[in-house]
Amino acid sequence: MRKTNRALTYSLIVIVGFLTICPVMMLFLGSFTEGLGAFGDFTLKKYIKSYSDPALGSIVANTVIFTSGSALLATALAMFLAYLNTRTNIPFKGLFGIVSIVPMMIPHVLFAVSWALLLNPSNGMINLLFKQLLGLTESPLNIYTLQGMILVEALMDFPMAYLIIAPAMSAFDVSLEESSRVCGASNFRTAVRVTFPILRPAILAAITLAVVRSLASFAVPSVIGMPGRNYVLSTHIYRIIATGFAPDYGMAAAVGMSVLATSITLIFLYRYLTSEGEKYVTVSSRGYRPTVIDLKKAKYPLFGIVAFLSFVLIVLPIVVLFYTSLVPYSMVPSTRAFTLMSWKHWIAVMKDPISMLSLKNSLFLGIAGATLGILLSIFVAYVIVKVRTTASGFLESLSFLSFSFPGIVIGIGFMWFFVYTPLYATIWALLIGYIATYLPYGVRPLSSAFIQIHSHLEESSRVCGGGALYTMRRIIIPLLIPGVVSGWIMLTTMFVRELSLSVVLSRPGTEVLAVQILRFAEDGLWGRLSALGIMMIILSTTLVIIASFIGAKLKKVNK
Repeated sequence: MRKTNRALTYSLIVIVGFLTICPVMMLFLGSFTEGLGAFGDFTLKKYIKSYSDPALGSIVANTVIFTSGSALLATALAMFLAYLNTRTNIPFKGLFGIVSIVPMMIPHVLFAVSWALLLNPSNGMINLLFKQLLGLTESPLNIYTLQGMILVEALMDFPMAYLIIAPAMSAFDVSLEESSRVCGASNFRTAVRVTFPILRPAILAAITLAVVRSLASFAVPSVIGMPGRNYVLSTHIYRIIATGFAPDYGMAAAVGMSVLATSITLIFLYRYLTSEGEKYVTVSSRGYRPTVIDLKKAKYPLFGIVAFLSFVLIVLPIVVLFYTSLVPYSMVPSTRAFTLMSWKHWIAVMKDPISMLSLKNSLFLGIAGATLGILLSIFVAYVIVKVRTTASGFLESLSFLSFSFPGIVIGIGFMWFFVYTPLYATIWALLIGYIATYLPYGVRPLSSAFIQIHSHLEESSRVCGGGALYTMRRIIIPLLIPGVVSGWIMLTTMFVRELSLSVVLSRPGTEVLAVQILRFAEDGLWGRLSALGIMMIILSTTLVIIASFIGAKLKKVNK
């Protein structure tokens, strides 16, 4: 068995190492290369050209403001909601679970587009409404600003921050807060002076992860930032490879190395902060129950704020997209607007061969990619949890490394590799890139599932003559079904909505939904964009429902 585990471990190190280290090495080598056709002719020209660009200073400043601003706002919202959910008697607490999960199902590009449809200065629906009601000649609001980028990115990242902070906030010793109140401190002062300082590791971890996600973000900077000429590093790299007559992949790689190094550093900081959280453990007995603060008269006003946030995060984007897909042009909802509604944008999309090809490609990548990704994740998670060796620890670090990969940056690394192989400009290049970038999303839930499976089950199988693969197939995998379904759903939703990696690797014939939606946004075809976006949400939701149904059936059979 040890020999089999050793062979499996080293085989996985080779596979995962190829998926993670290979694009990083190619990105590094490409940054010293004149161009795709001159690989091997090393030069420093690309670094000199990149970092002597007069515009780079303002781009870096915008990036710092955008990432830090959105991370702080997302974490502040998460702390506010987590405190209400775990510490107060606010009604309808089940709503918090919806707010923290459902927004992750809405593709980021569609969320950004919905806000552009509402608040763009030319014909945003809210601006048009204000003009009609107040008789204004100019739009009072403009989403195409750095502040608009921060707001939208924070709304998208806050559910992730909530999922980090809420569990830590719920595991809190009541005696600490009670001691503060006995000394005369108010609820607010207790929260500021006692609760939040002890939660510092979780809060800093949420901020760090939000910075990483906003640094890698491309949907908001492209849909909201670029029209207002507010460029950050991700859109700066995109302009280098997507505008002009000759894309400069060497210069893009040179800039991308700084972004990748920053992201990897932040991810290791995040892991350190989450491990430091053990020093702040305050729950030590089974009789623990968190203190519930009576909000009194503030109960329903605060619930109103939560309900409004839920509406903004979940209902509003879908309603705006569906409404826009039915009207001939952007207009305020009215009797006239409803009389002009039709399905012409939907018909145009369904007759558009590129849109239908992108739908087909995204469906294939969502199903085949997630299936291959989850199969690899099963073996990786098994080695990480069950084979406790130095090599398995190295495999865990390798698998977690890709969590720090900004899609557009690592896409350039893959581009340098694929251009010298038959995989270039094929759907298989996207498939490999997706699995490499999102592997941690499959490994994490399966690692948690493996931890719950006692080693005695495997030992009993081996005593009865079962081999490693037989034990995996007949004993372990049936017990992993909840984790497998959870990981498959996560990977599928990520693959269907993926944009930043796709804009680099996608070529004619390999278009995907997110890239086609971005093209519609650049051309101002809001009606077609909205129709295709609703199709994208329907596709993702259908795959999730089917996977959940199959998982429930398999779980019943195994019982």
